Amino acid sequence: MVEVRRQHSAERVAIIQWTARMGAITAEALACRQRIGVASARSRLLAAERDGLLSRQRLLVGQPALYMVTRAGMRVSGLRELGLCRVSPANAVHLIACAAVAAGLERAYPDHRLVGERELACAEREQGVPFASARLPGGYRGGPLVHRPDLALLPRPPAPGKPVVVEVELTVKAPRRLEDICRAWARNRHLGGALYLAPADVERALARAIEHAQADERVVVAPLDALVLHAPC
Repeated sequence: MVEVRRQHSAERVAIIQWTARMGAITAEALACRQRIGVASARSRLLAAERDGLLSRQRLLVGQPALYMVTRAGMRVSGLRELGLCRVSPANAVHLIACAAVAAGLERAYPDHRLVGERELACAEREQGVPFASARLPGGYRGGPLVHRPDLALLPRPPAPGKPVVVEVELTVKAPRRLEDICRAWARNRHLGGALYLAPADVERALARAIEHAQADERVVVAPLDALVLHAPC
């Protein structure tokens, strides 16, 4: 669909920009972020879809539809450097969870700026330093691998503080890899700490990895729905 050539409202541009920054969002996440009903949020997303700014996919039965920015939407957002998000059945559940967590974090920590993995990658390329990523052994020719978090909370200037990284962990990784990542988070002095949000079975595996990595002073794990206690949607 060809984009409607007209001036878009500040609210619509903000929705498109948040979608671009997160990669993909749901109506439920937007409703939480904007403190509106899900039906109202869905209506705004569908209107943007009709104008060619968003595309929509429902890949999994019983899960919300995901909305992604189109090329026309990227032009409106002014964030073309982030690129388009590719959604598949393999990453849909994770994208849905990340959108919900992002909305809850923005509600719970309004004094911080929330960035997603895609936006963080751009910022780190510009600065030339992985300031909110984990450096892992085993990279090309013995160099480090870079593991970026799903989300990061950055203090808004002039407020003091360091970034806090947030991982939405839905499945259990190999124990050695988990330990390496947790150890890397603990050693990154650019960070204020790392927060894992996970379902109960994954939470237990993460707790073991944090303990084995001796990272419990800087890395914590909490239930996936913990944000509901602080920022009810």
